[in-house]
Amino acid sequence: MLLVIANHGDGAARQLAAEWKGYPVAVLTPADFSRKGWSYCLPASSLSYAVVDGNKVATREITGVLTRMSCVSPQELGSIVPEDRAYVAAEINAFLAAWLSSLACPVLNRPTPGCLTGPNWRREQWVGLAARLGLPVCPVRRNSTHADVATPENIATDEVVVIGDQCIGIVPPELCNHACKLARAAGIDLLAVRFTGPEDGNRFFNASPVPGITSPEVATAILNYMCGRTPC
Repeated sequence: MLLVIANHGDGAARQLAAEWKGYPVAVLTPADFSRKGWSYCLPASSLSYAVVDGNKVATREITGVLTRMSCVSPQELGSIVPEDRAYVAAEINAFLAAWLSSLACPVLNRPTPGCLTGPNWRREQWVGLAARLGLPVCPVRRNSTHADVATPENIATDEVVVIGDQCIGIVPPELCNHACKLARAAGIDLLAVRFTGPEDGNRFFNASPVPGITSPEVATAILNYMCGRTPC
């Protein structure tokens, strides 16, 4: 079974699950993690269970997970009394970080401390890593009164998506190599990488471990990754 973990309003996650016809797939939202029936054994074993669509599913039957939300927020736990939501959200986040880290199947992306989708870095951190790797970068400039003047709204960017060893995007091969190099250095297998356009030297701009997934090429590449297939 394939799982997509997403926020309530993530329509792209439901669209992706609908497109994966012929595969057992379910979208889990924050409300699902407070349902009765979950169990997590340490060390991980066949006795661990998840609750999917109201049914208990053995952890060993989960063959791939795509995580689309960085955390569970208290506002998404409508079934919990308001005064307990912050505490329950913190407990669910801690549980998910441990559970996702223990799964033997492919997980895009595995959690890091404080974030369920991998490194939750600011743009400065991504630019710093890219610069250390030797990539040409678009610098970040901030001061105490003004935000960085180079924002996605006023600078043209090209995006590529790294899924495992595959890179998807209509960009020069050199940018694909840069994107793969950045993803490996960050220790993750799913990454959207943005570069400025050729008129600005194709410099690295920013990255995100939660890329858009509505592209058929990206959706197919994610499915292949989770099913252990090599892309054609």
